[in-house]
Amino acid sequence: MTARLVPTRLLAAAAVVLAAAAVWAAHHVVALIGAVNGAGHRFTYVYAAMFGLLVWQLGVAYLERPAKVGVHDRLKLDQLNVVAIVPAFHEDPAALKACLVSMVGQTRKPNIIYVVDDGSTAVDYTPVKAWFLQAAPLAGITAAWFRQDNAGKRHAQGAVVDSTPGADVYWTVDSDTVSDPHALEELLKPLADERVQSVAGIVMAANVRRSFLTRFTDLWFVAGQLTDRSSLSVFGSVWVNSGPIAVYRAAVVRDSLEAYLSETFFGRRVPFSDDSMLTLFAMLRGRTVQQPTAYAFSLMPETTGHFARMFLRWMRGSFIRSWWRLRYLPLTSFAYWAHLLRWAQTVVAAVVFFAVAVFAPITDPDVSVVPWLVAVPLIIGYAQTLRYMTVRRSDQSLAYQWATWALTPVAVVWALVVLRAIRWYGVATCWRTGWGTRQTVEVAMAGAR
Repeated sequence: MTARLVPTRLLAAAAVVLAAAAVWAAHHVVALIGAVNGAGHRFTYVYAAMFGLLVWQLGVAYLERPAKVGVHDRLKLDQLNVVAIVPAFHEDPAALKACLVSMVGQTRKPNIIYVVDDGSTAVDYTPVKAWFLQAAPLAGITAAWFRQDNAGKRHAQGAVVDSTPGADVYWTVDSDTVSDPHALEELLKPLADERVQSVAGIVMAANVRRSFLTRFTDLWFVAGQLTDRSSLSVFGSVWVNSGPIAVYRAAVVRDSLEAYLSETFFGRRVPFSDDSMLTLFAMLRGRTVQQPTAYAFSLMPETTGHFARMFLRWMRGSFIRSWWRLRYLPLTSFAYWAHLLRWAQTVVAAVVFFAVAVFAPITDPDVSVVPWLVAVPLIIGYAQTLRYMTVRRSDQSLAYQWATWALTPVAVVWALVVLRAIRWYGVATCWRTGWGTRQTVEVAMAGAR
């Protein structure tokens, strides 16, 4: 399974978004003139401000460029001692083997691959372990596999960090993730810039064809990485790396290890949101970026119950991490103010959505606004998900991709109704810091492709 960024598609998408933004901007200018003269909708100024933020975010996202290196920088990167960390707990053995096969087959090999079995009891990894310990050395990679009591993902990673004092870079990989053959090679390129402390890759659904849920989830998640995260990457301020594919300078992890392993939130231990915590440590030391040519394919939830538990955990972690960002990021940093603005945008969007879509139809039913209530979220959604079409996957035809893009209305409704509700429930219950998933194998690799 491979993926690549298609420059011609990227240019075409940028042209479409620019043309649509120009037309919509003209509409907002007319609306603002009317509002100044005492006419127009009561939310005209709010709409215009939200539109401005949207255009800014989408526009900046298209400015993101993959890092490239010359011969001298490539030689420097080749000398880096890269340690890959793969924690595994109740993972499908076939998924774990596929993960390790893809890592052993990288165009730029890691120096060491550490697999940490975090006390799994529901699966037998013996055949996978035997294969790995034989195959990795044949590829010139040092193989290590050890088992610990169920102490959690962070402590699994911490055990590796303690065992590898000579590491220059840590490559984090989830045990259900198949890495593109060029993933590590691409991830390392931004590190040629000494200011860069961590690099995020793009995560796609390995089991995209398995269900309707995984298909539109892939659409929404990939589009989010290529819009929201891309816009932050331009300023070196990525907030959250994806656990399945990211690299960190070793000093980032090593110097912050004690805080990483012992994080608490109002006295409660926080075992999740590990990727955003490491990204915060990296952000405090320098630039955090995304490499949009580094890809990985992870197993996504195939049932709504599993998805809801996962997303709820993400949203609780997101709120906790927001707390730490506002506390520790410098007031002079772009990341601090962008983060504050994003929360303001989230709150305003929720209020406006409730006022216009829920409250207004009850107090002042006006059918003339219904088309706008439907059209505006869809236009925004299609503009964001158009980025999905800029990446070509080896396991998908162009027709299949376009058909997935056509599911944007489903993804928009899912995000506006379901994900928004889970987000705010997560904020309201942020003190519940249990992991919430993975008591047994929840998604299997068989048939994922």
